[in-house]
Order: sequence, then C-alpha cells, then structure tokens
Amino acid sequence: MPIRLLIFAATNGFLAVGLGAFAAHGLESIMAADLLETFGTGVEYHMYHSLAALGTAALAFQFPEEKLLGLAGNLFLLGILFFSGSLYLLSLSGIRWLGAITPIGGLFFLAAWATLIRFAINIAKQE
Repeated sequence: MPIRLLIFAATNGFLAVGLGAFAAHGLESIMAADLLETFGTGVEYHMYHSLAALGTAALAFQFPEEKLLGLAGNLFLLGILFFSGSLYLLSLSGIRWLGAITPIGGLFFLAAWATLIRFAINIAKQE
C-alpha cells in the first residue's frame, strides 16, 4: 500500500505542475479570464491534495498495516478526480453544469481529511 500511495501522490504532483504550466503557457491567450481562473483553482487544489497524499504515503510507510491511510489516499484521489477534474473540464469545454460535480470532489477531500483525523486519534489512543 505505501508504494501505491507514493506513486499516486508523485503522479498527481507531476500532473498538477504540468497542467499549471499548460494553463499559464498554452491557455492564457485563448481562454477567457474567468475560465482560466477556474482552471487555476483546479490546479491549486490538485497540488494541495497531491501533497496531502504524499504525507499520507509517508505515514503509510511508518504504519503499513493501517487501513485508514489507504482509505484516505483513495479519497484524495477521488477528490482530485471530481473536484479538479470537473474544473478542468468546465474550463476547457465551457459547459457550466460541470461545476455541479465540483462539490462532490470537495466532499471526498473532506472525507479524506476526516479519515486522517480518525487515524491520528487512533494513534493517540495507543500511546
């Protein structure tokens, strides 16, 4: 599990940087400012949660049997797909109803963070 989480985190960090560069250098001249800002929000949250997944992977190396860490990692992935993915698609297509999907990704992010809180509480109880 730790290796899978590390690969997931690193891949998403790579994608966030690449998509940010694409927006800055490839979309800036052809996309409306509001859509470019929306794309940027997707990149921002993509990177934040790639880093969160990286931290989750680091914890998973220390606690390889802990299932909550795998769950948190999967929830971060779903959050990136739904939150950032919907913003990317909305920005590139101009289809505004895709924004209705974005809060689902936010819920996945919240669930991932809540899962990490639960993990921390469980660890604290063991000390």
